[in-house]
This record gives sequence, structure tokens and C-alpha cells, in this order.
Amino acid sequence: MNRDQRVARPERRNEVDADVIVIGGGLAGLVASGELTRAGKRVLIVEQENEANLGGQAFWSFGGIFLVDSPMQRRLGVRDSFELAWQDWRGSAGWDRLEGEHPEDEWAAKWGRAYVEFAAGEKRSWLEEQGVKFTPLVGWAERGALTARGHGNSVPRFHVPWGTGTGISEPFADKARAAAGAGLLTFKFRHQVDALVFEGGRVTGVRGTVLAPDTARRGAPSNREAAGAFEFHAQAVVIASGGIGGNHEQVRKWWPERLGTPPRKMITGVPEHVDGRMLDIATEQGVRLVNRDRMWHYTEGLQNWNPIWPDHAIRILPGPSSLWLDARGRQLPAPGLPGYDTMGTLKILRTTPDIADYDYSWFILDQSIIKKEFALSGSEQNPDITNRDLALLLRSRLGRSAPGPVEAFKEHGADFVVADTLPELVAGMNKLTGDDLLVLDDIEKLIRARDNEVVNPYSKDLQTMGLRNSRRFLGDKLFRVAKPHRILDPAHGPLIAVRLWIVTRKTLGGIQTDLRGRALGVGGEPIDGLFAAGEAAGFGGGGAHGYNALEGTFLGGCIFTGRTVGRSLAASL
Repeated sequence: MNRDQRVARPERRNEVDADVIVIGGGLAGLVASGELTRAGKRVLIVEQENEANLGGQAFWSFGGIFLVDSPMQRRLGVRDSFELAWQDWRGSAGWDRLEGEHPEDEWAAKWGRAYVEFAAGEKRSWLEEQGVKFTPLVGWAERGALTARGHGNSVPRFHVPWGTGTGISEPFADKARAAAGAGLLTFKFRHQVDALVFEGGRVTGVRGTVLAPDTARRGAPSNREAAGAFEFHAQAVVIASGGIGGNHEQVRKWWPERLGTPPRKMITGVPEHVDGRMLDIATEQGVRLVNRDRMWHYTEGLQNWNPIWPDHAIRILPGPSSLWLDARGRQLPAPGLPGYDTMGTLKILRTTPDIADYDYSWFILDQSIIKKEFALSGSEQNPDITNRDLALLLRSRLGRSAPGPVEAFKEHGADFVVADTLPELVAGMNKLTGDDLLVLDDIEKLIRARDNEVVNPYSKDLQTMGLRNSRRFLGDKLFRVAKPHRILDPAHGPLIAVRLWIVTRKTLGGIQTDLRGRALGVGGEPIDGLFAAGEAAGFGGGGAHGYNALEGTFLGGCIFTGRTVGRSLAASL
């Protein structure tokens, strides 16, 4: 059965409902729509959730943006360049599927280079023109695998916008609302796409199910009760429907053997509706999906004490001082250091034979470390930056206590143990898990060995060297890295242990696209009338990140692919 037969329309008609249909009201879809309406094109956004969810996952994020050689970096003494950033990107991506007639990484590598050029060029100025404003803060995220040509950021590149994720998503959502007011854009909320419509090999529309109204708050689960059917037509369709992070069944299905076995228990960093449904629909209709075994899941997850969606996770963005232990109480080997190598740490946790049966690990730290080094992902967890409150920012980041949301997790979170002495702490850790795997004497030896290293300006310990290297960067010294000290020094107490879970988050593979954003078919040819952007396209080409991301690149990838697709269509229609 060919594609036309599978999705043949019940009746033919000549009129179109818009110039372009965009599937998904997240950041990539909004950016593409903005480029189209600015060019005078008519856009219809089809979104399965209600209006409260406009902006998608970006709204919930910390909002970090990867920029290269920015004024903010230069003010903090950071020397960056396109050449260094491209070296880091290539070393992180590790594209290795470049052979054969239609290589999976062929377009991914081209998109990766184009994105780094964008980040080193007009990205900052263009975002500021769209209404995005940046704080002076630049973070050093994903420091990498400890080699110059390997994975990781050689310098700090994680730029924080005022408003966190809302500061990125809302300017584009506002533009979409304004375009709707001007009659150039139509929203169709609670419309779930079930199929692409083909005519003569060209995509000419979408059809699907109208879902019953639902007033659930942003991010909360909504009903899937059918209330009707729809079919819309346009000159082109853009798939911007996101990834699979909210669907643990899909995550387990595509979990790669190189990362061992998936945990029995994972927690979820995105709303439940991020289910990958549209990706399966696309591949069933002849769209080429590649690199589906590449994914990005964090290893520093907390169970949210105040959840919005099922298994709602909050990720710790850690500084480099905490001691990271596996479930049996052994220190993780490099590159399993806090803030260094996400996939490297995940591999350690899931492939080490005697800990793979345990779904958690531990941070051990103290009050001085938590107040300086713990940041939490999410716009709602950072009210100072989200609400653009400079006074609160200075109080919360430079004050005597940890930021309010961090203290709230310490008080209410199910994964925190707080104690005045190490015997009390280890007893509390064993009580929390109920498996009595931790031996006090072993953990005390680890901590004392670590403490013996930090009292001198020199060290043979990789983590201690990294800690001191971090404090040479002014931004980390002021805001992110505690002054080196002994964890067992009572002056820095109380002692804190944090149980960490794996957080499902991003899909690194997806619909293969060329540099215009055209979706490719199984034979590698562009499908007329079909485009893809954002996470659904693997942030460009079906895998612009390769095996590893450099952080601050997910929102940026949505922006870059959405802008590219919007401009491509605006020029061709």
C-alpha cells in the first residue's frame, strides 16, 4: 500500500486552510511560524494540548543558551572562538554513521557545523532583536570527558536569559499571539494529528482527532477523549512535535546497548504529552527517522515534592565539589564527576555489573556546598531569574543560605538526608533506601581522602584539580563554586546526602532533514511539502548533537531549525 492510499482524503477539495501547517506549538514551531508570518504567510498551528501550553517544554527550562565569543564571556575573561567551539562540538558528537548510500549522520554533521557558525555569529544579536534579554551570568556546563579533543565545553558557554525558559519562549509566543490578532495565524488547540495527507507524493495537509476541551494547567496531563475529527490543507506541513522524553515505554524501546540496561525506575523531566507519537506516525508514512538510539538523560534527578506531571523530575545543575557515590557507596570514576560528562556518567551507572540493578546514586556534600553550588533546572525553580528580580538574584545566589527552592527540596524532598554527623548521615541513607548497602567506615575513608586533598593549592586528585580550575573563572568563583574546604569540618555543616535518579529528557535522533529543513524519505530524497524542526528533527538533520550535547544547545537547536525552516518556506511559497 502506498502513502497516498493509506491517507487518502474522504473527498477532494481545492482550497487550502493556510499557506503552512505547523504541528506543535512549542519553541521550534513558534519560531518557524514567526518567520512565516513576518513574510506575510498564513500559518495554522495544530496543537494537541490546550492554550496554556503554548511554548512547550521551553517554558519549563532553565533557558540556557550556547553562545560563542559573546560580550558576556569576554567581560568575564573567557577566550572563545568558532574554532574552539567546533573542536568541542565535533569531539562531543562523535558522528560515526557516515558510510553507505544514505548515511544517518550525513546531514547531522552539516547541521552541527551550521549551528556552531550561528552560535558564533548572529545568534545573540538576532535573539535580542526578538526580545530575549540576557543576564551577565555565563555558566560552565558539561565540562566533558577530560581530554582536549573529546566531549565537553573547553570554556564556559552557558548563557542565562532573564526569565529563564520563559524569557526564551514567551517572546516568540507573544509574536504568535500578535500574528493571530492580525489574522495571519490560526491556533487549533486540542487537535491531535493522526496522519499526514499526501496527494501525488506531496504532503498537502494533516488529519486527526479533535480532543474534548480540557482546562488542565500548563504541563499537567489532559484527557484524550475524542470529540470529533478534522482535516486541514496547506502548501506545506512542518513537524515540530518534540521527542519521546515523557514516554518511558519509548525510551526503553530505543535504549542503546552501549548504555547497558534502562533503569526500572526513571523520573520524567518533561510533561507526559511529550510522547513521540508523531514520530511514529511519520515513519509509518515513509518519513526517514535516524539515530533513534541516541538520547540525552540526566543522572542528577530529584523526585519533585510539588509535582505537576506524573513522576515529575527536577534536575540538579551541580557545581564540582560534591562527592559522587554509586549505590554501594563507592566514588564514581572519572568522567563521573559532578557537572562533567552526562552520557559518560550514565554509562558508568548502567554498565557496571554490580550496580546496574540499582536505579540511583548519591551526592554527599555540606551546607556550604549546597548553598553555592546547587542550582535546579526549571523556570519555576528559579524565581529570581524567572521574575527578573536582580535584588533577589543577588540575595539568593550570594546569601548565607541556599536559594529558597533548594532549601525547600532539602526540607520536603524525598531524596534528601540531613545530619550533623557522618554516622547519622550514613544511617539515614541506608534507612531511605532500605537496602543497607552503605558501610560507614568505607565512606568515611573516601571523604577523609578527599578532604586531605583540598587543604593544599596542589593536588593529584582530578576532582580537586577541576574544582580549583573552576574557581579561576570569575563567574564560577562568584556564583557557582564553593571555596575548597573539608566536608567533615563542622563549621560547614550540616552534612547532606542526596539520592539521585535518572531523568528522561531529550531525543537526540529524529527526522532526517537537509539544510533547508526538508524532511527526507526512506530513500534519502526530500518529501515534497514536508519539513521538520526542533527535537522532532534531532535538532537538525536527525542528530546534530551526535552522541553528546554541549548544553545550552537544545533551545538553541529549536530556534535555529525553526528559523531555517520558516525562512526556507517563506522564500519558496
